[in-house]
Amino acid sequence: MTSGIITKVAGPLVIAEGMRDANMFDVVRVSKQRLIGEIIEIHGDKASIQVYEETSGLGPGEEVESTGAPLSVELGPGLIGAIYDGIQRPLNEIMKVAGNNLTRGVEVPSLDHQKKWHFKPCVKQGDKVVSGDVIGTVQETNAVLHKILVPDKISGVIEKIAEGDYTVDDTIVVIENNGKSQAITMATKWPVRVGRPYKRKLSPDILLTTGQRTIDTLFPIAKGGVAAVPGPFGSGKTVVQHQLAKWASADIIVYIGCGERGNEMTDVLNEFPELKDPRTGNSLMERTVLIANTSDMPVAAREASIYTGITIAEYFRDMGYTVALMADSTSRWAEALREMSGRLEEMPGEEGYPAYLGSRLAQFYERAGRVIVNGTGNIEGALSVIGAVSPPGGDISEPVSQATLRIVKVFWGLDASLAYKRHFPAINWLTSYSLYTDQLEQWYKENASEDFMELRGRLMRLLQDEAELQEIVNLVGMDALSATDRLKLETSRAIREDYLHQNAFDSVDTYTSLKKQVLMMRAILLCYDKSIEALEKGANVDLLVGMLVRERIGRLKYEEEETAESEFESICAILNKEVKDVVERSEG
Repeated sequence: MTSGIITKVAGPLVIAEGMRDANMFDVVRVSKQRLIGEIIEIHGDKASIQVYEETSGLGPGEEVESTGAPLSVELGPGLIGAIYDGIQRPLNEIMKVAGNNLTRGVEVPSLDHQKKWHFKPCVKQGDKVVSGDVIGTVQETNAVLHKILVPDKISGVIEKIAEGDYTVDDTIVVIENNGKSQAITMATKWPVRVGRPYKRKLSPDILLTTGQRTIDTLFPIAKGGVAAVPGPFGSGKTVVQHQLAKWASADIIVYIGCGERGNEMTDVLNEFPELKDPRTGNSLMERTVLIANTSDMPVAAREASIYTGITIAEYFRDMGYTVALMADSTSRWAEALREMSGRLEEMPGEEGYPAYLGSRLAQFYERAGRVIVNGTGNIEGALSVIGAVSPPGGDISEPVSQATLRIVKVFWGLDASLAYKRHFPAINWLTSYSLYTDQLEQWYKENASEDFMELRGRLMRLLQDEAELQEIVNLVGMDALSATDRLKLETSRAIREDYLHQNAFDSVDTYTSLKKQVLMMRAILLCYDKSIEALEKGANVDLLVGMLVRERIGRLKYEEEETAESEFESICAILNKEVKDVVERSEG
């Protein structure tokens, strides 16, 4: 083991000399307190170390010891439902060891090495296996069947295989390759900065359904896609991520609180176990891994939390699962990069952020994707990444937002003015976009409706027309508008209030299937088309705007999925009757 001596301490940065034999990104133990750190720069025998724990009290002359291994996560049964800090230490176990006051240098294993899991083999003696093959399963929770995979770069013939209750350290399989026997356990380690391998990447042409109408209809994200949710404080980033965690069509959720305020992280830790999983009716924690890194923890640990989270997510993707990763928020990680860069005395880029900010963000987001995983057979796994961005004052022209927008394909721009009007989700339909829409066109046709993209296009056009008309109304008043334009404004209001606005706390409105979304769009647009037809026949615009059926259309979002279709048919019948009455009254 390489050991050196501290020569300088500057906050989370420690400089040690005598580290000539150490490698970049090796994990080190600093001082007698054995604080965890990682080498981020080497010049000759001097190593710059970012320490993931509080460094107050450290001074020159203390010893630094390299472990000779990169920062890695422990992967195996026991991850689901766990709450980790940024360097994958289980917070519940730390509390048992250290009490409520977290002491420095605490060493707690990431997985429970005493607990026995029931291992069921999927292969038998004499079978040939390659890396990535499933050799057995463990029922980790009611919702998750944990698949034990052949580790990377290992292949051969099954010599022995066990069945029964074992700990993660027990040998469950022995693989023979070229006369050598290799013992396999349920737990493996993986370096966090290295993406896990796969066979090939697939095109992002399957929708990650979320049940959130603004997202599914206007700004969709594909399975294996990447999205950014920028917005000022209080605009609803966390609520959007909670809704996606609960309702997105993902098997596993990995939630990273990266540098979040302590009270926000406490809310997440309290709320997630209480959230009901709509799939099983049990706690959402039965398919969730939480990584809690708060703003008062050392800044260097923010970077570790991001990499720890995405490595755990890749591990479940390799089992053939669809994984959704929420990072809240990447801005805090960027601030940590800025602080470490400043302490390393590197040449600063824009606003003091390091020049490599964009490439670091890209390295993180590019680990997402829908892929064919390693192993025999064409098993598909997907990892979708949704990163919240917290630009100061909501100004998305700042470097972190701009670097993120160059990488991601979906931009859900949250608007403070919409949030203050209690419009949820506060996604601004004029500034947001999705670059997956064209690739998803065929999927929508096959799984939602033939005319889905046409309906969506009409909604978007009406919302854009409304923005232009609203400027005229603000200048010269409603009376300056033609009857057709008044109907456009009324329809746009219905789109905003009855379609895009969604109540996350209402048991029915919190989730809308694609089938119901199509019915709601059709109802609004049918009302518009019928009104335009009536107008051409000489109908009074005030009577058309005041039709009672508009209220029924607005209440359609609170209709249960089973009865939505019959309610839509009822609305169509009432609409035809009311429009006919208006035309007759106008003629009379």
